[in-house]
Amino acid sequence: MSGVDWESLTEATSGAVGALVSTTVLYPLDTCKTKYQAEVQTHGQIKYRNLSDVLWEAISNKQIVSLYQGLGTKNLQSFISQFVYFYGYSYFKRLYLEKSGAKSVGTKANLVVAAAAGACTAIITQPLDTASSRMQTSAFGKSKGLWETLTEGSWTQAFDGLGISLLLTSNPAIQYTVFDQLKQKLLLRRSMNDLPSTGNSSPAALSAFSAFILGAISKSVATLLTYPAIRCKVMIQAADPEDGDNKAGQPKSPKTMTDALFAIWNKEGIAGFFKGLEAQILKTVLSSALLLMIKEKISRFTWISMLALRQHLLVSQKRIKSV
Repeated sequence: MSGVDWESLTEATSGAVGALVSTTVLYPLDTCKTKYQAEVQTHGQIKYRNLSDVLWEAISNKQIVSLYQGLGTKNLQSFISQFVYFYGYSYFKRLYLEKSGAKSVGTKANLVVAAAAGACTAIITQPLDTASSRMQTSAFGKSKGLWETLTEGSWTQAFDGLGISLLLTSNPAIQYTVFDQLKQKLLLRRSMNDLPSTGNSSPAALSAFSAFILGAISKSVATLLTYPAIRCKVMIQAADPEDGDNKAGQPKSPKTMTDALFAIWNKEGIAGFFKGLEAQILKTVLSSALLLMIKEKISRFTWISMLALRQHLLVSQKRIKSV
C-alpha cells in the first residue's frame, strides 16, 4: 500500500463530504441564482427583476419542491468534482515540493497547481455540470431526469461550456491560493501543540470559525474577478425554452462564450455582465465557506480513519502473504 497517497486521499475525502453537505443545504438558493442568471432581457422585458422573483414564482405556483430539481445530479457532480479537485490539488502540491526541493509552495506555483487540478476536474465532471444547470433552469415542475437530460441532444452538447469551465479553473485556483496563503499565515501565529512528526501526525487544522472566515474572503475575491465568465457559462448551459412559461420570442441559449457576450452586451449593456453578482457572491461564499469549514473540522477524523484503514490493509496483506 506504499503507492497510495494517503494525505491526498484524506484531503479529497474531506473536501467531497464538505461539498455534499454545503450543496444540499444551499441548493434552493443555487436554483434561484441559476435561473436568475440564465435569463436575458428580451424586447425590453425581463421575467425576473431580482432573486426574490424566482422564489416567489415557485411559491405562487406551489412548486417549492421544484427548487430542489436536479439536486441528486448536483450532489453527484459536487462530490466527484471536489474529490477529484482536492486529490489533484494535494497530489500536485506534494509532487511539486518533492521535485523542487522547496519547503513551501509559493503563490505562482500554487496558482499553477490549482489550475491543473481544476482542469482535470472540469473535463471529468462537465456532463454532470451541464445536466444540473439544465435541470435547474427548466420550468418549475418540468425538470427531466439525469439520463434523459444528457441524451436529449448529442453527447458533444453534454460538454457545452467546457471551454469556459477550463477558463474558470482560475476561480478555484485564485480561491484556494488565497485560502492557503491566509491559512499558512494564521497557523504560523499559533503555537503548535502537535508532537514531532513521526510520519503519522495529522495535518494542522483551522478552527471552524477561522476556516469559515478565510473561506468567505477567498471565494469573494475569486468570484469578483471571474463573474462575467460565470454568467456566460450559466447562459450556455441553460435549458432551451420549451414550455408555456417561455413562449415564442424567447431566444435560444447561446452556444459559445462569444454568443453569450454579444447577447449580454446587445440587450443589457455593461451592467448585464454583473447581473446576479450579489446572488452569486451570497451563494458561493456561503457554500465555499461552509465546505471549507466542514472540511477542516472533519480532516482530523478523516486522517485517523485513513490511518486505521491503512493499518487494516497492511495487516490483511501480511496475512495473505503468510498463507
